[in-house]
Amino acid sequence: MAGEGTAAMIGKSVEIRGEVKGNEDLTVDGSVEGTITLNESRLTIGPNAHVSANVSARDVVILGSLQGDIQATGRVELRHGCSVVGDIRAGRIAIEENAGFSGKVDLVQTPAPVQV
Repeated sequence: MAGEGTAAMIGKSVEIRGEVKGNEDLTVDGSVEGTITLNESRLTIGPNAHVSANVSARDVVILGSLQGDIQATGRVELRHGCSVVGDIRAGRIAIEENAGFSGKVDLVQTPAPVQV
């Protein structure tokens, strides 16, 4: 379990095959195959990570390699040197120079609250 203000970590020597779910921020620097679901949290895919999974999280930051679709209610950031193959559905997206991306982007606007 991660302490207050820190993310849980999957180290670079760890390999996971299956389903990863949680309610806290997570940094993956190892290998994950399957699905990652962190609906209320932030997922960071570190520079050493090799992830082959569909991802669902509040925010997603990618520095390593991801093959799979991304669904984020908040922001997706593709950082310098990353490699992403898959579709992105998010409220906001930022792509740095020299980030690799192959897929389509669907920006979804969250409806404004109704004023009564």
